[in-house]
Amino acid sequence: MHAAASPDLLPAGRGLPLLDRQPRLAWLWALGLGLISATGFQPLGLWPLALLAAGGAIMLTARASGWRQAGWLGWLFGVAHFTLSNNWIATAFTHQSEMPAVLGWAAVPLLALYLAVYPALAAMAARALVTGGPGRAHVLAFAGAWIVAEWLRGWVFTGYAWNPFAMVLLGPFDRPGWAVLAPWMGTYALSGVAMAAAGALLLLVRARRWGRLALAAALLAVGMYWPAGPGADSDLRVTVVQPDLRQDRLNNPRFYEDNFLTLAGLSQDRDPGTPRIVLWPESGMVDYLRPGYPQRYYDATTALANPLYARRRLGAVVGEGSALLTGAVDLEIGEADGMLRAVGARNAVTVVSADGRIVDGYAKAHLVPYGEYLPFRELLEPIGLSRLVPGAIDFWPGPGPRTLDLGAQGQAGVQICYEIVFSGQVTDRGARADYIFNPSNDGWFGAFGPPQHLAQARMRAVEEGLPVLRSTTTGISAVIDARGVVRDYLPSHQAGRIDAFVPAVAPPTPFSRLGNALALCWAVIFLGAGLVASRRGQG
Repeated sequence: MHAAASPDLLPAGRGLPLLDRQPRLAWLWALGLGLISATGFQPLGLWPLALLAAGGAIMLTARASGWRQAGWLGWLFGVAHFTLSNNWIATAFTHQSEMPAVLGWAAVPLLALYLAVYPALAAMAARALVTGGPGRAHVLAFAGAWIVAEWLRGWVFTGYAWNPFAMVLLGPFDRPGWAVLAPWMGTYALSGVAMAAAGALLLLVRARRWGRLALAAALLAVGMYWPAGPGADSDLRVTVVQPDLRQDRLNNPRFYEDNFLTLAGLSQDRDPGTPRIVLWPESGMVDYLRPGYPQRYYDATTALANPLYARRRLGAVVGEGSALLTGAVDLEIGEADGMLRAVGARNAVTVVSADGRIVDGYAKAHLVPYGEYLPFRELLEPIGLSRLVPGAIDFWPGPGPRTLDLGAQGQAGVQICYEIVFSGQVTDRGARADYIFNPSNDGWFGAFGPPQHLAQARMRAVEEGLPVLRSTTTGISAVIDARGVVRDYLPSHQAGRIDAFVPAVAPPTPFSRLGNALALCWAVIFLGAGLVASRRGQG
């Protein structure tokens, strides 16, 4: 049977004549659709446009002359998509003096040139597997290939998992939207669902089935805005502190003591004797809290020059029976040039008790290239490239997710800043936490970065069935329950505190047990369904 006669396929020219009848403009359509698809992410949140644009890209690649052209169109789509969604990276270059700020506007599209490889791979794979043109088979194959491509993007070359397409299905603060599916699928598989929904919408448009299209749109909207209802709390109190310390103050020694006083003033115990956890952000604490460093390092960060006294005053702030979890920097001391000096650093969270003891700690495992270390330093430093944050030594990675046993303060998982965006890599699966603490410094993320960062923290909460507690230097700090609902938050550039009970942990989800193996199983299901549909259509 000729492919055009299959009930699964639709003849060219129905419903989308601009896409179908102007092949010479396919490259321009790919770029435009890529830009529009990125408007579904925060802070814009134009998810209907994003789905329609993604569906248009699926139709465009389905009509490609072969898998090579499909890959080219998928790559162009990705270039525009990632350039807009990652525009916040350009702002990071304005917070350092080693490289010209204008380089940031080149860095964003240059990164997009690489990230676009993954949509290209999805488009090539779908077009190679299904050759009959736009139809259900191609949509299903594309969705499955997209899952695998996003999973690859999350770990190849240390990974860059920012803004998986599933984020367009996350609802507003007080409801999870279609992220309710994430516990049974994982984020990457939910991205496949988003792509399948996008393709289905465009198939209905092509077929001019307006009634079915209206019904599908209504179902999508109902799912996005369905109320979450009240959620349960634990009996552990938490104080989340947001000091609104801008980047120019964080790294200026003149403000170190003022910064501490701001944090301390927002952390005072208002109910003495009642245990709580106090959460401070990444980058807020400059004092070295651990003993054993050469004295000159303590002298450089605080007038106290004494880690024991620094810890004791922290303990006095939080009060009896409580604990402080604060972002901090730990040093790795070694011998260099005949003297003891810092040869590396750890981006850490240190847990300090009310009596000034270090209870436990965590070192960030998933470091940010160019932010916390300079890859290929011996090659890049001579040509003028540097890190985007101050410091001559690189940070070293920690061993990975672990759960801190804090006794009365519960079992704490920790993910520092950027680590929270990596689906399936945020918890110790051998020791389930009661909550995840996500301290961050989002002050160099521009206007788009903080709301996108918060959205991805919400998705981790849904996947893992764990509350996520975010304390950031400038916002957005939040208490997120295990359904991804934001219970309370502090907007950007507003100093304040959140006093709340830690939301209750949910039962372990299928994803919390299986991780991304579950998402890849869904990829196989989508790909298999696409192949079955393709064979039936050709038979």
